[in-house]
Amino acid sequence: MVFPGRFQGRTAIVTGGASGIGLGIATRLAAEGARLCLWDLGEEALSAARRQTGACAVQALDIADPAQVTQAMEESLAALDGRLDVLVCSAGITGPNVTVRDYPVEAWQRVIDVNLNGLFYCNRAAVPAMERNGYGRIVNIASVAGKEGNPNASAYSTSKAGVIGFTKSLGKELAKSEIRVNCVTPAAVRTAIFDQMTQEHIDFMLSKIPIGRFGGIDEVTSLVCWLASEECSFSTGAAFDVSGGRATY
Repeated sequence: MVFPGRFQGRTAIVTGGASGIGLGIATRLAAEGARLCLWDLGEEALSAARRQTGACAVQALDIADPAQVTQAMEESLAALDGRLDVLVCSAGITGPNVTVRDYPVEAWQRVIDVNLNGLFYCNRAAVPAMERNGYGRIVNIASVAGKEGNPNASAYSTSKAGVIGFTKSLGKELAKSEIRVNCVTPAAVRTAIFDQMTQEHIDFMLSKIPIGRFGGIDEVTSLVCWLASEECSFSTGAAFDVSGGRATY
């Protein structure tokens, strides 16, 4: 259900906003009145996402590069008239589905660089802009894998556990301000990211969900948009499950 006007007058940046969950979130934010800037790797996908969402700007960048993140933040703030109200960090990769003993070091480093270090760079760049305006909402997309650890997905599980810990830390740092920082821990949602996984791993993830199906993008988007709104005023530094009953804590 869309709530027209909920984000009227608000500005937002969505990383990974050209596809999957990120695009779903961006589309919903735009439908509820937000002015958007989308960050992602591919310029062609960003152009299509801009047409779909009506985003005022897009930034093609690799969030694993802190210099690119700094520049993208400066350009995005200029496009958003210097104000940033909402940051949603949805960009991420899975890495290979192999055991730890066979995990390529370069692949491990890339997953950590994108999923954890890149998210840190984005959060770090957003905080000063939100502090200047005296308001902000940050929503980081983690995963139930960060709580439970999926076999044959050690880098991904580790990176998402790091996102949860980072979110709790930053939420406490900013608790006395009007900036709220939370993360969402979905179980598997069928998006293009499945193309990075083996069928065996996809089947394993489905077997762990008590409801017996994968989550829907709209189901994740509904929770994220509440966390990104003014209504989320007393929750910070928290992890919110949308896991079909999988999460045990």
